[in-house]
Amino acid sequence: MYRPAHFDIADADDLRAILGFGGAVHLVTHGPLADGGTGMDASMIPMLFDPSQGEHGALVGHVARQNPQWKAGDGTPAMAIVQGPDAYISPSWYPTKAVTGKVVPTWNYTVLHVHGHLLVHDDPVWLESLVRALTDHHEATMPEPWSVDDAPADYIAASLRGIVGIELRIDRIEGKRKLSQNRTEADVDGAIAGLSTRSAFAALVAEDMRAARDR
Repeated sequence: MYRPAHFDIADADDLRAILGFGGAVHLVTHGPLADGGTGMDASMIPMLFDPSQGEHGALVGHVARQNPQWKAGDGTPAMAIVQGPDAYISPSWYPTKAVTGKVVPTWNYTVLHVHGHLLVHDDPVWLESLVRALTDHHEATMPEPWSVDDAPADYIAASLRGIVGIELRIDRIEGKRKLSQNRTEADVDGAIAGLSTRSAFAALVAEDMRAARDR
């Protein structure tokens, strides 16, 4: 990943904190494809960060058994793309526009590229533990959290037979926050104000920009 020093996320704790949110990632591999060929493949799947696995931790999740991506097998090099909030930045938001006119549009975002190798888990006990952990993580903020135990046991058992566990054992992480750190403070404030009038997703980028400015 191209990441100039002022955009680079170098702190290991910072990288782990982003992984800890536990959202969906894009898992990218090279291996068997659905059409019977071989090539690059990607799946968007929710994955949890498990810091206890290996030297750098692991991302764990599952794919449908019909998804051939898991057939790439143990040891296959893989990458997970962890995407944070992103948004278009209009040059009209910069005070510099009125002073020099020397401004152009850009895009602000936070992203991690998590590199490692695959481990495949087809053990029902491992899979049930994973599904429970994923469910508990995402149901934690619900007013009436759903539990795996709310469904019939035979239904859960059948559902588990339809999935395969995926573990991305992490070798290294590249992180980038492109949040106007190379602009003047006035331009950053202008972009934050502009984003705050847009969508809720754009407002999340404004929050990230405030945090980056205050670091």
